[in-house]
Amino acid sequence: MSSAPSLPPVETGGPDPALVLDLAYANRILYDRGVLDAYGHVSVRHDKNPKRFLLARNMAPALVTTSDILEHDLEGEPVVPGIRPYLERFLHAGIYRARPDVIAIVHSHSPSVIPFGVTGTALRPICHMGGFLGEGAPIFEIREAGGMTDMLISNNGLADALVRTMGASPAAILRGHGSVVTGNSIMQAVWRSVFAEVNARLQIEASRLGPINFLMPEEAKKASDLNDGQMPRAWNLWKRIVGPIE
Repeated sequence: MSSAPSLPPVETGGPDPALVLDLAYANRILYDRGVLDAYGHVSVRHDKNPKRFLLARNMAPALVTTSDILEHDLEGEPVVPGIRPYLERFLHAGIYRARPDVIAIVHSHSPSVIPFGVTGTALRPICHMGGFLGEGAPIFEIREAGGMTDMLISNNGLADALVRTMGASPAAILRGHGSVVTGNSIMQAVWRSVFAEVNARLQIEASRLGPINFLMPEEAKKASDLNDGQMPRAWNLWKRIVGPIE
């Protein structure tokens, strides 16, 4: 159970409580699916104020409850000061500033995805569930933007550089660090993050057997469009598995 600090009452115009609950569920689901561990985070754009986004305070995703969710501005700063935020909140802020199409973001250290950022092998859709990867997952090289760093997106300059690499892609790989996956809803961002890890694992396994017959771009697009309508089946199952959240 979370030991969250006491937060002030939500002001008029605050986020929809259902959105806050879904964000708490997203944290728990991504941990349960093996995408997040003690680290990584997921955010969502404020439903009433597009210049703000919601992100948990600095804590393990598996422990997040609704009382742990903080509002942030698009510079990455918590609206209510005094509560320790995530170091990489700027990653989320940068993408929301540049991409009005993005409603939710997952940053993870998904273990099967990381090898694709350090080997020169592109992450490509190997199965229909990975169809959204047909648009590509460019690799962000932090050395080009910040020289020798601790690998974290810990300021807005690095976040802007990541956004330039990412372009309009739904996902990007951070060399030696992890990945970022976006969506037009919390459900889509979570679903994509889960199946990015699944697709990466399958691609690594298939590469041991021989040449891979990847999805063609048209196949990937059709599969992705179909999957968007099927996501509630997985989302509702995953919510049931993690159980109630206060």
